[in-house]
Amino acid sequence: MSPRAPSPDPFAPWQAAQRAVQENWRDAQARTLDLFGYGVAEQRYDIAAEAPLLRLRHYRQGDAPMAAPGGPAVLMVPAPIKRPYVWDLTAELSVVRFCLDRGMDVFLAAWRPPAEGGAPHGLEDYARAVIDAAQIVAARSGRVPVVLGHSLGGTLAALAAALEPALFRGLVLLAAPLSFAPGSSAFRDSVAAQGAHTAEDGILPGGLLAQSCALLAPGTFVWSRWMDGALSLTDPAALDLHLRITRWALDEVPLAGRLVHEMVEWLYRDDRFAQGRLELGGRLLGPQGLRVPALAAVNAADEIGPRAAVAPFFARMAEGSTEIIEHPTEVGVGLQHLAILAGRQAHREVWPRIADWIGARA
Repeated sequence: MSPRAPSPDPFAPWQAAQRAVQENWRDAQARTLDLFGYGVAEQRYDIAAEAPLLRLRHYRQGDAPMAAPGGPAVLMVPAPIKRPYVWDLTAELSVVRFCLDRGMDVFLAAWRPPAEGGAPHGLEDYARAVIDAAQIVAARSGRVPVVLGHSLGGTLAALAAALEPALFRGLVLLAAPLSFAPGSSAFRDSVAAQGAHTAEDGILPGGLLAQSCALLAPGTFVWSRWMDGALSLTDPAALDLHLRITRWALDEVPLAGRLVHEMVEWLYRDDRFAQGRLELGGRLLGPQGLRVPALAAVNAADEIGPRAAVAPFFARMAEGSTEIIEHPTEVGVGLQHLAILAGRQAHREVWPRIADWIGARA
């Protein structure tokens, strides 16, 4: 007797319709904010390379033709769940423009959505994509780059540097967790406590991921944003920033199911990287293998990548090769997790220190 085919999920059509309504509502919000002048206005760039998982951008200084600056080469690695323009939000609050003004040769890894029906991509594939991007940066600029990674982008950059340390002059971690021990962050504990396991195949829509995060940690992703919006009402500059961040937050990018599965199981639940037992490329990766100078910028109010999500990992790295900068909470950034990229105080006080650190090592 042939095996019985699985019964169709009677709720699947309703769930699909619900997701479609949510996506339409998010698109309407985005279009409305665009009409009021909060749309995307990025610095000009060329595409230096195309790959299945990312496009490598090479930025220009204004309208000038592309030229190789005399300063260090930097490779920026955003978190893959969002579009990367939070690194270039406004003329005044742009990490890209700050680095260009400091004479750096600026590249950015803009993640691409995984292809439908394509090969499943996990942590190693994303880390290898960062490695490939670093090699292209070195070939085009003539310099081994310093890599800057925010959030999960920083975690992926650290994995890449652990796999191929010779390709990275230094590592700058921006609100990027490396240690996932219990109590290291409120978000880590929320993720680890969930009973369900993520599927290893398929593609997860960005809107569904955002909704899942909000349900897992409403204090981080809902209430704190509302509070930030209320505090921004008395400060026009903060309110402008808050609305631009709100617009950016509507631009989710789908993620590979395998990446989410391995991130949740291997990092958030098992803490394999910090314990030196994360196997990628036939090797065990951990703090002792991350042999590059590393700087971390952390915020005590950040519930995703605070000091406790970095310091235990740094303590196991080579002595004298790490440094942690703490920066204060800010109004207007929506989530404190974004303060290092978009915060006004961070741009005035922290980024000059980061630039000096990069210059001293590049």
